[in-house]
Amino acid sequence: MGSQRQNRYGKQIQKDLAEIFQKDSVYFFKASLGTITHVSMSPDLGLARIHISILPISKAAMVFSHLNEIKGEIRNRLGQKIGSRVRIIPELAFFHDDTEEEASKIGNLINSLNITPNQEG
Repeated sequence: MGSQRQNRYGKQIQKDLAEIFQKDSVYFFKASLGTITHVSMSPDLGLARIHISILPISKAAMVFSHLNEIKGEIRNRLGQKIGSRVRIIPELAFFHDDTEEEASKIGNLINSLNITPNQEG
């Protein structure tokens, strides 16, 4: 868990990146839906770890490959947006947030067990 400063800055980066991605989502995410789920900042605020959930999951590898190819462009757009408010535009690192996928697997597993609640009466 980061400091209050890291958390506040991470939330601002998340908001600004979401606006950037929303303006041209087809360019950034191709034929997929991408959602920034969390941004964590390094203590010196020089690195932003951006966690993104991609649907459909089968397209995640392609989307992350593309995001990494255009990382410099994304950072440049972020710099144009926040450059007047901050000293450092952080480096960007993208990570796949597969929480939704894992929750779906667990749900399917529970459903496959076919457990029904005991009926008393």
